[in-house]
Amino acid sequence: MNKAQKAGGSGFLSIYVMHVMKKSLLFFSMQRQLWVRLFLVLATMLVASCASTPEIKPVARSVAAQPRLVSYALSLQGAPYRYGKETPEEGFDCSGFVRHVYKKQGITLPRTAKDMALALSPIPKNAVHSGDLLFFNIDGRPFSHVGIYVNNDSFIHAPSQRTGRVLVSSLKNDYWHKRYIGARRP
Repeated sequence: MNKAQKAGGSGFLSIYVMHVMKKSLLFFSMQRQLWVRLFLVLATMLVASCASTPEIKPVARSVAAQPRLVSYALSLQGAPYRYGKETPEEGFDCSGFVRHVYKKQGITLPRTAKDMALALSPIPKNAVHSGDLLFFNIDGRPFSHVGIYVNNDSFIHAPSQRTGRVLVSSLKNDYWHKRYIGARRP
């Protein structure tokens, strides 16, 4: 006679209760093992992600090229404005100036401001960096003027026959602020 039969004849119920208790203990033991394994996997992933090196994607031009590009552009201040020209000797129009500065850095851009704007991807105004191109609507035509962003809301450009020369202007100036239409990064 087993213990369940000695206890009063409810042997089947006692056996069933003991079986359920063993299964429950086994279940909770397995559940605990699962939680421990899950914790170990997550901890390993966390440590591995902290120790890994993030992927660094190359930018269109090096950081060292930006100051060189802007420095060269600034060195051309005072060069004469000449419509359709793009050399320091002959003078510059706006797109000729930008094209010349970028060509000196090994980057070829289209000839007109409009073609530059259409060929390059737009960037938000709050993401503009030194060397980016700024576009303006100065005569009722979008992308009819272009300059090179320097910093602190200033840009260098060959504005017009009236000014007669390459110069630095401010985006805070009401004239340029009202006519600004976007930026692009070569």
